[in-house]
Amino acid sequence: MPSSPLSLTILPTIGAVTASQWDALVDNDQPFLRHAFLHALEASGSVSVATGWEPCHLSVWQGEQLVAAMPMYRKHHSYGEYVFDWGWAEALENAGGRYYPKALSAVPFTPVPGTRTLIARHVDASAVRTLLAEAWREQCASQALSSWHLLFANEKDVAAWQAQCPDLITREGVQFQWHDRGFGDFDGFLDSLTSKRRKMIKRERRLVADQGLKVARLEGNAITPAEMAHFYRCYAITYHERGRPPYLNHDFFERLRQSMPDALVLVQASIEGRPVAAALYFRGSRSLYGRYWGSEVVADCLHFEACYYQGIEYCLQQGLTLFDPGTQGEHKLVRGFAPQRVQSLHFIGHPGLAAGVAQFCHQEGEHVSAYREAAHEALPFKR
Repeated sequence: MPSSPLSLTILPTIGAVTASQWDALVDNDQPFLRHAFLHALEASGSVSVATGWEPCHLSVWQGEQLVAAMPMYRKHHSYGEYVFDWGWAEALENAGGRYYPKALSAVPFTPVPGTRTLIARHVDASAVRTLLAEAWREQCASQALSSWHLLFANEKDVAAWQAQCPDLITREGVQFQWHDRGFGDFDGFLDSLTSKRRKMIKRERRLVADQGLKVARLEGNAITPAEMAHFYRCYAITYHERGRPPYLNHDFFERLRQSMPDALVLVQASIEGRPVAAALYFRGSRSLYGRYWGSEVVADCLHFEACYYQGIEYCLQQGLTLFDPGTQGEHKLVRGFAPQRVQSLHFIGHPGLAAGVAQFCHQEGEHVSAYREAAHEALPFKR
């Protein structure tokens, strides 16, 4: 009996499909693509028309079964993306065009590489991508969107889209990730480093303890509403210090605590039993992701302990082989986090801007590649 034809529907909210339908397509190492995470963003109001993120998720159906999906948003600015295209917007607007709104397939506020195209194993992936491409191109045309952007897709997803749509422009960047090289435990990790870096890390960890700070990890249902509220106060301080409000509100984090506790790891630093700093991690089946941090006190090396060393230690104890601590940072490099290529893809409707962006991305990519190679040579492992 022939299978039902594929059809595409645009979802105005992630709540238009059930968690079981959506999550059946999600790899268990990808907590940020889970229905609960995307729903918390929308239900909390962190992602909404009012904040410049208008959900218009693409869904592919075979009969009544959801067989593919891609998160998508109409964006009215470029905040919270971490692939910076403000210059592109300025160039188009200086030429009399309009860059916003645009279409964006990404996880809001989450620069974590992974697949962005969710496809059931039993369907024709090429046919699905054809439908998805027709949909985002049609959205660009009918909704007067200047462009479509696919951010932080993994290499397999990027390669498939490049084959499907050769007109897409590729942009490259660098992030730093820790990989377990068979260290065994934290001492084994230290033993793999040069003497200079091994002594540095030992000194930094000792300095945290010498300041009277005790660091503990809480997981899942052990994270109480009070502890999540304290974490949020710390997280908000990080933004207020930069003179801007946080992207995410307390309701978002409390929803995560209730709906996906299995994915949460909270590192909490205390002085004399009083919590003063916190870092929130997410775990998948193979990976750990460091995402948010803040502190009510100024303490030397506490950020390194809470955001890097606790994560490495946790991975080694739990058998997780990859630790992604977040964007930026040569300070990660000297602590054993290796440079990794990250990619984004871009469709730009204006031919002149598309040509200019393509040239820019090509030149930028050469510099990024050279930087990545140099950074790899600077890793602190013994030769």
